[in-house]
Amino acid sequence: MESHQPFPHKKELGLYIHWPFCESKCPYCDFNSHVRKSIDEAAWEQALLQELSYVGQQTKGRLLTSVFFGGGTPSLMPARTVQKLLEALGTYWTLDPNLEITLEGNPNSIEVSKYRDFKTAGINRVSVGIQSLRQDSLTFLGRLHNATEAKRALEITSTLFDRSSFDLIYALPNQTAEQWQKELEEALEFARGHLSLYQLIIEPGTAFYTRYQRGDFKLPSEEKSADLYDLTRDRVGQQGYEDYEVSNYAQAGHECRHNLLYWQYKDYVCIGPGAHGRVLLDGKKHAIKNYKAPETWLKKVKEHGHGQETSDLLTSNDQLIEHLLMGLRLKAGIHKESFDKMHGVSLDSILDPQKVTFLKGLGFIDENERHFQVTSSGLLRLNTITSELVTTLKSPSKSV
Repeated sequence: MESHQPFPHKKELGLYIHWPFCESKCPYCDFNSHVRKSIDEAAWEQALLQELSYVGQQTKGRLLTSVFFGGGTPSLMPARTVQKLLEALGTYWTLDPNLEITLEGNPNSIEVSKYRDFKTAGINRVSVGIQSLRQDSLTFLGRLHNATEAKRALEITSTLFDRSSFDLIYALPNQTAEQWQKELEEALEFARGHLSLYQLIIEPGTAFYTRYQRGDFKLPSEEKSADLYDLTRDRVGQQGYEDYEVSNYAQAGHECRHNLLYWQYKDYVCIGPGAHGRVLLDGKKHAIKNYKAPETWLKKVKEHGHGQETSDLLTSNDQLIEHLLMGLRLKAGIHKESFDKMHGVSLDSILDPQKVTFLKGLGFIDENERHFQVTSSGLLRLNTITSELVTTLKSPSKSV
């Protein structure tokens, strides 16, 4: 294994752990999730610990600020495996006193006794894939749980954990503003500081993509979707939830620290099938991608101690583009001084001033001395705006 120079403790780091298994495959899902009749839990525990050791040795000494168990359905993991992984963290990293440790789950896999075990293991934040509080919507989305189970799950998690979140999907076929507002009102009664509210997107390769192409259902128009977005932002805002990212809303202090690492283009390592990472090794930023198929990943870990398919060196231009794409998702946008320090160039020096002036004139972007950001109306056109900025990006010249 390659050896790498230790980083100062102040250099923060996140860890993403992927559990790829689900009880069923949702028709809208394009994540790396798989259904298996049986799982060798002992083999998976050993492999995850082995790959954890590999990435831990690569980045030893850094300050670990967040851990995120994603999937798949991580709440299907044995609590024992979660505990062993968390117990090993201090072997490699300095642990932030406020270390955020999130685990995703679904209502049908949530049991009070198991979540108590997860809490005992060290989980201090949960994110629950509710997706809807309406039974007709849950049926359309192919969810295994019903509305009663969803609400019960939220009661359980909010009782056990001080920090929690749940997901809802809106802008569904034939969904009216009145229906969504009523569901949103009910959701706010259960919310405990954080909500993830996503408009339905039809991803290629999913079951929904085939059905959509076939004309089985239609999505709301862009105008109606925009109205639903405005309704969402306004209603949750009245309860003190700020849209700190395109689809994520939080009361002060409840923002997801791990996801902020992604959006602020900070470092994170990864373990598990199909997981991705971005991390500085010997002062150079690498894009890590693990083997996607669970069985392939498991085999590679046994053979090599890790399941990394690629570890590509990112060019300076790659990093600038990725930072723009991620940072402009945040309502606060990109912090200019942090950007300059991270890349050695100023943000202003690489952006096309004519393009910036044009987008400002349309009311889609704004900036001040500290931040460069997309406006609320611009967030509805985020992909177009970031594409315009990236395609006209100027070649960087290093700051003196």
